[in-house]
Amino acid sequence: MEKELALTEQDAATERLPISALLALAMTGFICIITETLPAGLLPQMAAGLSISNALAGQTVTAYALGSLIAAIPLTIATQSWRRRNVLLLAIAGFLIFNSITALSANYWLTLTARFLAGVAAGLSWSLLAGYARRMVAIHQQGKAMAIAMVGTPIALSLGLPLGTWLGGLLGWRSAFAVISALTLVLVVWVLTKVPDYPGQSRHERMPLLKVLTTPGVRPVLSVVIAWMLAHNILYTYIAPFLQLAGLGSQVDVVLLVFGLSALLAIAVIGRLIDRQLRSSVLVSLAVFALVSLGFMGFSHIPAVLYLGVAVWGLTFGGAATLLQTALADTAGEGADIALSMNVVAWNGAIAAGGITGGILLNHWGALSFPPVMVALLIVAFVIAWRASEHGFRAGARTGH
Repeated sequence: MEKELALTEQDAATERLPISALLALAMTGFICIITETLPAGLLPQMAAGLSISNALAGQTVTAYALGSLIAAIPLTIATQSWRRRNVLLLAIAGFLIFNSITALSANYWLTLTARFLAGVAAGLSWSLLAGYARRMVAIHQQGKAMAIAMVGTPIALSLGLPLGTWLGGLLGWRSAFAVISALTLVLVVWVLTKVPDYPGQSRHERMPLLKVLTTPGVRPVLSVVIAWMLAHNILYTYIAPFLQLAGLGSQVDVVLLVFGLSALLAIAVIGRLIDRQLRSSVLVSLAVFALVSLGFMGFSHIPAVLYLGVAVWGLTFGGAATLLQTALADTAGEGADIALSMNVVAWNGAIAAGGITGGILLNHWGALSFPPVMVALLIVAFVIAWRASEHGFRAGARTGH
């Protein structure tokens, strides 16, 4: 009897999720997002502090995105053989160093360089986090583990950015970056004490970039990432002018808070569904977002409809990163880390393309032109996901690799 009880307790222990370690990964994601977006909330203060125009200050966001785009794949390949915790600490150290430089710099070009290199650290981080979370747990727990590891993103968008903007306005924009550096120091200690270490891939385990890209299912998943995130970022980037259609231009912060809270709720839901219903979760999220976009086409002038639509949009978006990265990693198998670095490029490329496409639409046809384009993109994403039933978005419970 005692032996059976001991075995039961041992099984329960192995089933327990490593919450503290997963939250350390979530904190890393939080720092990635808050570092990327904070200049957008502090643009006038940064421009004044560096004696530049708002347009030039805005390029600090562009520099960060470029760093992520350029570095994600080559750095992931270069560090494949390194022990995983060393790679994670390298990326976190990048945030500590380059956010500190941003906080202290009085020179625009030095600031721009620091922002670019912080983006490099982010590119490496994002290609690492999902695979790291999956490695900590059994296959049937990977979905839940990734949901926890990804929770830093909506928290940063819904709470971190408004708080950082408020702090920057109260104490100065340099103080906001200094606080991020202080949080990063805490994270270094957290990772060293709570996050397990794993070996890198040996030479015979590594897959060439082209082989990963041509693995059945990888390209359909990446295509869905691009189409879905492009539709999302057209609206998210230009949410302020879109809200003006209903006279809500002064309530952008409240609307974004509604979006962020809905996204947080979605992560909790997806964490319960992903291991059994990944395919249907992706298809339902795309279909519902398309329906919301259709609603925006006809009723964007009604404030209540906009608030409801934004809340539902948040529900469809909150689990997107977890769903898509899980599908991509499952599909790529041994090439998961390389595939996830491609995801970083696809995701950040969609952010940049959303800004460009949305700007063109806004300048030529106004904010009302956003929903039809979003619907078209979401239909494309839905069709690709629907057809990728054998490779990419498989039906039934996940089996993993």
